[in-house]
Amino acid sequence: MPEPARQYRAVVADDEPAAREVLTDFLDEVSMISVVGEARNGKEAVEVVRRLAPDLLFLDVQMPDRDGFGVLDALGDHVPRGVIFVTAHDEHALRAFEVHALDYILKPFGRPRFEAAVARAVRRLEADDAWSLRRTLAAMVADRRTPAVAATLAGATDSAGTSGHARRFAVRRNERTVLVNVDDVDWIEADGDYVRLHTGATVHLLATRMHSLESRLDPQRFHRIHRSTIVRLQRVREMRRSDDGGGIVVLENGVQLRVARNRWATLEAALRLE
Repeated sequence: MPEPARQYRAVVADDEPAAREVLTDFLDEVSMISVVGEARNGKEAVEVVRRLAPDLLFLDVQMPDRDGFGVLDALGDHVPRGVIFVTAHDEHALRAFEVHALDYILKPFGRPRFEAAVARAVRRLEADDAWSLRRTLAAMVADRRTPAVAATLAGATDSAGTSGHARRFAVRRNERTVLVNVDDVDWIEADGDYVRLHTGATVHLLATRMHSLESRLDPQRFHRIHRSTIVRLQRVREMRRSDDGGGIVVLENGVQLRVARNRWATLEAALRLE
């Protein structure tokens, strides 16, 4: 069988030798991922990632001298595109997703759970690669075409009704354009120069920044609950307050989203308007 055209480089960081061995053994069976380095503690993790610049980091939360979150803080701009926490401790799950981890796997885990996490990570990396290529092509044509044409190539436009609020988004995928109705969006996640539209089990990558998208949404239907999250108010099923003044909302499909402390009161007010 021919080798895949693209391989993603991974680093495994865990203080337990047995855990590193399980991870590397599983990853050896994934043709699209190559393990290029290992780390036994937080300090080594920072050094190895900076030196090898992997695409993926499989990271334990609790390690000697520096925990997983400390590793990400120390890496700064060198944090890999994909981070998957692999740990025996579930109390850090919310914080893991706040730092945009792709997944959070609890030990001991089985092969199906691990394979699902890896498949999700690969899809994310492939989507990032596709959009990076598209932005590069858009930049190349920007000097030869009008700004309007270049903008169309670089991202997606939306269709607005008489109210001025977006009714649907045109998400471009290679040579196809997928129309996403605003009514189908459950929640929205910031991702650098892009946003991710979550519609059920499907995620659409849209080339626009969070603040720009927010200005085009109907505030009676959507509310920003975190600097990186907008939620569809009609999808909120439950609110859970935490001791720090913030909390989480649970959507109808079971998804849990973090609510920032300074946005809790405005969310309550917005929900009362429903």
